[in-house]
Amino acid sequence: MSNNFFGITDTGKQRDNNEDTFIAQKALDGNFIIACVIDGVGGYVGGEVAAEIARESILQELSYIAGDITPLLVNTFNKANQKIYNKKLEDKGLENMACVLTLAVIDIKNNQFYYAHVGDTRLYLLRDHSLIKISKDHSFVGFLEDSGRLTEEAAMEHPKRNEINKALGFNPNIGSDADFVETGHSPFLPGDMLLVCSDGLTDLVDKTQITRILTGDSTIQDKGQKLIDAANHKGGKDNVTVVLAQNDKAPRQQSATKPIATVKPAEPADDFVKPTKLPDGPLTVPVKQKSYRGTVVVLFIILALVLAGFVWQLWLNRQLTQPPVVKTVIPPAKVKNAQELKLQDTINKLKGNTLVLNEADYKQPIIISDTLHIPKDSLYIKAKGKIVFQRDTAYNGPAFTLSPKAKYIVLDSLTFDGFHVAIATHNDALVLKKVIFSNCDIPVQTSYLFPGNKYVSGRLFGGMFKIDTLQKATH
Repeated sequence: MSNNFFGITDTGKQRDNNEDTFIAQKALDGNFIIACVIDGVGGYVGGEVAAEIARESILQELSYIAGDITPLLVNTFNKANQKIYNKKLEDKGLENMACVLTLAVIDIKNNQFYYAHVGDTRLYLLRDHSLIKISKDHSFVGFLEDSGRLTEEAAMEHPKRNEINKALGFNPNIGSDADFVETGHSPFLPGDMLLVCSDGLTDLVDKTQITRILTGDSTIQDKGQKLIDAANHKGGKDNVTVVLAQNDKAPRQQSATKPIATVKPAEPADDFVKPTKLPDGPLTVPVKQKSYRGTVVVLFIILALVLAGFVWQLWLNRQLTQPPVVKTVIPPAKVKNAQELKLQDTINKLKGNTLVLNEADYKQPIIISDTLHIPKDSLYIKAKGKIVFQRDTAYNGPAFTLSPKAKYIVLDSLTFDGFHVAIATHNDALVLKKVIFSNCDIPVQTSYLFPGNKYVSGRLFGGMFKIDTLQKATH
């Protein structure tokens, strides 16, 4: 395979900078091809930084490829994720940066490809003029499209198309989740082509047009440029990146050969039956005993060859038409944002029992996309300045959940906005001081724990909190 891979990226028509990057090159003395597209997330500077960190990390980890490739790819993603997260801790100006990416490694010799994927970049396989989407979009809209609940056209127009729920750089512990990185592998047969691309292409150019371009009569470089041009022709709303790789080996064919019959030499005279004289009759003419054994053997060989050819052709057809082996991925849970992770980490590592949340340390409001757990027996959380917890539009759970073992948890001067349930607690551990609940259906939901297999008697009191009607809320 030579001159059969190509990568290209373009800023698009509406962006001033390009947060996309890619890898399209051979590795390990030309035995493998690395095809990767990385889409940065997090703003003008942050996205570019995250994408470049991931690119450099991937090239470093894949400088030597050996053994089981799938675990190698997962480990590569884990290390890139940690490097991005560490950079965010060093530079507060980059706290929102992350990236999504799709990485394919092609084993040229063995006609196989392996891939790893996080986010809404995509991997396609073109085989026999059919374009197959291999990767799953890690977004709610992508899940609806992949599950058949949204058509491709409806998904392309959906207002939340670009809201992802997985990316590298948000969570330092993705290695503990075996399903965080989507992986898979498939035969890469002669004539197959891989397309790795950013959502800047697939948000604007549908599958039919992509297939038409890839199956056209042009070079792989021209096909890459035509995909970029197609996205820009439809508005170029985002950065557009494309990597193509093709298996240009000749298809395997078996030529039919006619069996050559072996000519049997003349048999010696001893094989003839000596004439015998019958009583009162003429002598008989010597007759050779005819044998059909050679003909039967030749026919058997012909039949065996025909049968073997039929079985081989059947196997080859199955190989060419079977779908790629792809690991099924359960729709992922929401990934916490940087501020949530920071706050949860602070709570978990707090040595004392008092936590002061300073407005200067947290960008307001603090968007909650997953519950914050309070695992301590006792804790006093006090706001210094304006601290507002606001529900993410895609999240329906509580902002805070108290441990069942909690005995005394005080929340002071906090604001909760837009939650169905703002705080989930147990028994009577919660104490509120100057807390505001704005647009919350259920400010506090209390669960009571009772010992099992024992009689329970008593009364549950409905009102546990004093409502201060004299002092007006100031935030």
